Amino acid sequence: MALEVGQIVEGKVTGITNFGAFVELSTGQTGLVHISEVADEYVKDVNHFLKQNDLVKVKVLNLDKGKIGLSIRQAQPPSERMTKQNRQSFEDKLAKFMKDSDERQSDLRRNVDSKRGGRGGGRAPSM
Repeated sequence: MALEVGQIVEGKVTGITNFGAFVELSTGQTGLVHISEVADEYVKDVNHFLKQNDLVKVKVLNLDKGKIGLSIRQAQPPSERMTKQNRQSFEDKLAKFMKDSDERQSDLRRNVDSKRGGRGGGRAPSM
């Protein structure tokens, strides 16, 4: 069976490196899943997501001079992937959190300043 770009196939993780994972496909060929294609989230260490001999579904991204580029994250159904809406809602939540935090800090400063002013901590009247 010949591989085609866009095809989703199964494979077994045969090696893990700092830059990704090698996957032996059911066709007997080996391809590379770059670290950026392991998961939708930031991947600092591939070992946190994959282990040798794991069975994975991968999407063929490119076929270039005998090298096969693969993606685990793009092989997942859209329902399992983080959509733009999810990212947007996260950004909205973060913006709301920052706004609320700034308002709380402002309230605390006003409260502390009013207490300092009300304690007679100012200067004594000059004569």
